[in-house]
Amino acid sequence: MAVYVLGHKSPDTDSVTAAIAVAELQKMLGVDAVACRQGELNPETELVLKKFGFDAPELRTDVTGEKYMLVDHSDIKQAPDNWDKGELLAIIDHHKVGDITTPNPIFFCAMPVGCTGTVLYTLYKDVYKKDIPANVAGLMLSAILSDTVLFKSATCTDEDKAAAEALAKIAGLDDMMAWGMEMAKAKSAVEGVAPRDLIFRDYKDFNMSGNNVGIGQLELVSLDLVANMRDDLYAELEKVKAEGRHSVFLMLTDIMKEGTDLMAITDDPSVIEKAFGVKLEGKTVWLPGVMSRKKQMVPPLEKAFGG
Repeated sequence: MAVYVLGHKSPDTDSVTAAIAVAELQKMLGVDAVACRQGELNPETELVLKKFGFDAPELRTDVTGEKYMLVDHSDIKQAPDNWDKGELLAIIDHHKVGDITTPNPIFFCAMPVGCTGTVLYTLYKDVYKKDIPANVAGLMLSAILSDTVLFKSATCTDEDKAAAEALAKIAGLDDMMAWGMEMAKAKSAVEGVAPRDLIFRDYKDFNMSGNNVGIGQLELVSLDLVANMRDDLYAELEKVKAEGRHSVFLMLTDIMKEGTDLMAITDDPSVIEKAFGVKLEGKTVWLPGVMSRKKQMVPPLEKAFGG
């Protein structure tokens, strides 16, 4: 019986490449593993898969009656449909521990690093002692560059940098920063894309003290790329909020200026001031130095909603 490996909804490069890397590792261990995705690929992930010779993983959003593993998440809101009607075998992640529970013990590995690719590097090298194929190493390296925003994110650790250096050698990539910039440009591709697709390109819902809070993120080489579509993005955010959310935030992250222009629609604007110490005046607020949803957006917002 096949074991499906799935990243989170609204898949990013880390969740897709981690699913592939875990599936390849499981095959080395004699498991019939299949890498899957829960949604459409973003332009950056498409570029990465093409460069290293991989097809898009199988689309699968329901695990009823199946054996499966999760990568890059452990939250119910991000998990496949009917996650509790299948048999969860493993979780490999780099986020806070979520709210998924299991009736039986599972393999669970979560590390406080900037990317699931870094966790997988440790599993390949130190736990299972398996050689990483060059093309898989390329995927894992790409995920680290993406998730740490070229090592600029607050989530980046020395472990991420060391893993990236080692993976670049295995992948035969001489200039990983040049490749990272090529990826960043692909991630910034917004022209001609529908506002809703941009909001959900990298998006997650969170339960914050009983409030449904959505946070999307667009990482851009320049905020000028969205200058002419801000009104359309805001109008679409209003629709997203009306679908049953207390608040919706869209992080417009400038990876060169190293900060985020936060677009916000909320029933309680005071949560912005509680979380970040600045008042929401108008549609957005500039947050210097904020680049990570996981480390710099979610924790202060959870504290603000809780208090």
